[in-house]
Amino acid sequence: MRRILAASVLLTPLFISAAALASQPVTDASASTTTRPLSTGVTPARVVYSTNVDLTPAAKQSLPYNAEVVVKMNVDENGKAQSVQVIKSPSPSLDIPVVAAVRQFKFQPAMLDYQPVATNLTLTLVLAH
Repeated sequence: MRRILAASVLLTPLFISAAALASQPVTDASASTTTRPLSTGVTPARVVYSTNVDLTPAAKQSLPYNAEVVVKMNVDENGKAQSVQVIKSPSPSLDIPVVAAVRQFKFQPAMLDYQPVATNLTLTLVLAH
């Protein structure tokens, strides 16, 4: 019993100082910086008009079933494709016609706080016979 009493007497100052530290207000330096409002609207870019990919007869014949061509681009604030690059293609003969077609696509630009913004977009085109 004396050991428990001695231990509690020795530990009491630790609990009191810990309680005193816990009751002090905590400040955060980042809380004093200016705040930005949360976004009121974020929407990604999307295709609103597309054209057919104009393939040569030879490219059509060698076209695999449901061939997928993946392109990466930047859609500007006006909804136009910029810097179109083919990332994945089953045949190099498809690259030029696909890029030409995608440049004619029309997009609804991405929106941030109801304002159009440029954004990167990756698009997969499935070419069927």
